[in-house]
Amino acid sequence: MDGKIVGVTGNLITAQTDGAVVLNSVAYCCRSDGARLMAEIIRIRGSELDLQIFEDARGLKIGDTIEFSGELIQVTLGPGLLGRIYDGLQNPLPELAEKIGTHLKEGNYLPALDERVMWSFTPVVEPDAVLTAGEKLGSVPEGIFDHAIMIPFGLAGDWTVKKIAPAGEYTIADEIAVIQSRDGEERSVSMTQKWPVKIPLNVSIRRLLPTEPLTTKVRIIDTMFPIVRGGTMCIPGPFGAGKTVLQHIISRHAEVDVVIVAACGERAGEVVELLKEFPELIDPRTGKSLMERTIIICNTSSMPVAAREASVYTAVTLGEYYRQMGLDVMLLADSTSRWAQALRELSGRLEEIPGEEAFPAYLNSRIANFYERAGLLLLKDGKKGSITIAGTVSPAGGNFEEPVTQGTLKVVGAFHGLSRARSDARRYPAIDPLDSWSTYPGIMDTESVEELRAYLREGNEIKQMMAVVGEEGTSVEDFVTMLKAEFFDAVYLQQNAFDEVDAATTAERQQLVFMTILDLVRMELEVESKDEVRDTMVRASELFRNWNYQAQDSEHFRKTQDEIKEFITRKGVAL
Repeated sequence: MDGKIVGVTGNLITAQTDGAVVLNSVAYCCRSDGARLMAEIIRIRGSELDLQIFEDARGLKIGDTIEFSGELIQVTLGPGLLGRIYDGLQNPLPELAEKIGTHLKEGNYLPALDERVMWSFTPVVEPDAVLTAGEKLGSVPEGIFDHAIMIPFGLAGDWTVKKIAPAGEYTIADEIAVIQSRDGEERSVSMTQKWPVKIPLNVSIRRLLPTEPLTTKVRIIDTMFPIVRGGTMCIPGPFGAGKTVLQHIISRHAEVDVVIVAACGERAGEVVELLKEFPELIDPRTGKSLMERTIIICNTSSMPVAAREASVYTAVTLGEYYRQMGLDVMLLADSTSRWAQALRELSGRLEEIPGEEAFPAYLNSRIANFYERAGLLLLKDGKKGSITIAGTVSPAGGNFEEPVTQGTLKVVGAFHGLSRARSDARRYPAIDPLDSWSTYPGIMDTESVEELRAYLREGNEIKQMMAVVGEEGTSVEDFVTMLKAEFFDAVYLQQNAFDEVDAATTAERQQLVFMTILDLVRMELEVESKDEVRDTMVRASELFRNWNYQAQDSEHFRKTQDEIKEFITRKGVAL
């Protein structure tokens, strides 16, 4: 069954057909030169259809044919995904560049996985075993993991294994099992399967409440504004505030198994930098390239806007697939603002009633649906798998009151707001400790964290007052409070991402340093002048900074720790 194009408006195609079509299914617009451009049906009005095309629509004209597939936008799931670089439709970009050059042309699509690679399959079930969707048939080694080969997720009911391949080398296209339903239907199973990207992949016993802290080894996050396995967080900030660098640090050091980066609508130069840096990042877990357990989805601002809208769904579906294996996945979406802008552009072409700042009225529900795909699942084999979503937001002018940021804040569990003032002052990570928050349990007790947050708030108020009345108009007590807040900010909340030791702080080390700082802050300084206060806090800052740059198992670390203890108990600092 075919249709005919009757209108072209940018990437929006209007077509007519007499047959039955499926909303959100894939169609191909056939250009006169033979190119077939992939599109998605986004609205049906009687015999008239609206489609968003995932390519540049140049060359299409009224009367061109449209072929309907009847299939939803879907990704291929199977071994070989890790270490790959895809576009928003799961086209492997390096292979495309090798085939047609670095300037991509419309209508070129390649298989997502290499069908020539041989995988060492090991079965874990015997013939006549009865399984359900998502249960394990066997595994193949992929990087540092055993990649589970599972019963296809879309099958309902019980299926009996009639045939299982013996251990050996197979391609992803080879048959590794034959299964039979209770009705007698037989199906051949290979190592791959497909899943629609806009339908959540949650094949499990039940969904669990995320409560286990996820250590990112970024002190201000783990201590002050923690996240949990299966949780969600938002990282809004103006241009140049360090969102991308913070994501790189989290992806490298967070205690997760798989990292998925969705570069959605970012500048091409920034994405190129990402592609260059990630293969060079050393994974602390293996000592090898971080790319071995990473998938990158690239959809730059120069690519068609429709594919940008699909890219975040592609990324989260790949993350859900690895979650079904009992792995912990971190999805970094950079940036959801560009994704929302794609929704706005598409909504405008459909002439829908606009909401705030011309974003579609359903923006908040789309944002909520995306973040709700994070979570912690109890799987059928008793394992737990999680996907944690960290989305960055790029509000215009750093205005956190704009619709995308506000829509995100309603559904996430942690807010790490980046500050232009902290970034300009080179206080990295530039997370504002006064504006940020988290609803999740962390590695520190809440009372201790709130005690130091109160110091930060009071110290900030005194600092603002000093900007008006000067240091001379400030009492010694207020001056001490202000310097203690500055001390905590300088030696704990700020972190050197380029230092081998300070870039990543384990949970145990964070607890040790934090409680030591708290002991010092609780002290009542026996001082007579502001100069004496300043000298005391400068010395404390030097000691703690030296401590941060020393490996925990080194002699220097223990020596500095002893110096700090002696400093706290020495004359001039007393309870």
